[in-house]
Amino acid sequence: MLTCMQALPSFGLNGQVALVTGAARGLGRAISLALAEAGADVAIGLRDIARDAGLADEIKARGRRVLSLQMEMTNLTQIKSAVDEAAKHFGRLDILVNNAGVAPTNLAENVAEKNFDYTLAVNLKGTFFACQAAGRVMIEQKYGRIINMGSQAGFAALPTESIYCMTKAGIAHLTKCLAVEWGKYNINVNSVAPTFIRTDGTQPVLSDPEFYADTVERIAALHRIGEPIEVAGAVVFLASQAASLITGHTLMIDGGWTAR
Repeated sequence: MLTCMQALPSFGLNGQVALVTGAARGLGRAISLALAEAGADVAIGLRDIARDAGLADEIKARGRRVLSLQMEMTNLTQIKSAVDEAAKHFGRLDILVNNAGVAPTNLAENVAEKNFDYTLAVNLKGTFFACQAAGRVMIEQKYGRIINMGSQAGFAALPTESIYCMTKAGIAHLTKCLAVEWGKYNINVNSVAPTFIRTDGTQPVLSDPEFYADTVERIAALHRIGEPIEVAGAVVFLASQAASLITGHTLMIDGGWTAR
C-alpha cells in the first residue's frame, strides 16, 4: 500500500484483492478480467453461482486467484456473506466494484410499483449495503477503494428511463457521502458513469437502426458506441494508487454526451 509519495504513478494492483458484483457478463466480466490483468486476485459476485460462463477460468489463466460467490443483490444476507467470505478467503478486501444493476425501460405513466421497487432494490439498496459490508472490512484495514457503477443517465434525462435515471443520480450522491465519511480511514469512494456500451444487455436497443443513429449522434464528441473494456480501464485507474487523491468523484465515460 502507499506509504509515501512515489516518484511515478503506479497503475498496478499486484497483491490486492477485488470483489466485483454482477460479474458474469458485460461490464462486470470486462472489469473482472481487467482487474486480474492489472495484478489483482478477484472475487466474482454472481446472481447464479452455477453460471459464471467460464469467467473464473479466464481469471486463473492470468495467474490470479479467484473466488466465485453467490451474490443476488436483492438479498442482503447474500451480500454480507459474499463480502465476508471474500475477505476471509483472501485475508483482506482492497477493492469493491459495485457493477450489478438493472435498467428496465417504460414510460413514466406506465411504471408498476413492483418494477419501481425492484430497480431501487438492485441499483440503490443493493449498492449501499454492499458498500456498507465492504466498508466495515476496509475500515478495519484502514485502506480501501470502492468504485460504484453510475451512468450518464444520472446526469442527463433519458426518455422511458425515469426510474433508472433516478437511481443513477442517487449513486453519484451516495458516492460523495461515503467518500466524506470514510476518507479518514484511507478509503476512496468513486463512481464511473458510462454512456451506451456494447453488451448483451444493450444489444436489443442498439440493433434498432433509428435508435442506434440517434445514440451515436448524441455521443457528441466521439460518435461511437463504447466497448466494455473502455469502462474497465477507468475502473482499474480508480482502483490504483495513481488515483490516490481522487474521491467522491464520478468519472464520465460518455464519449462527450454530457458535454453538449
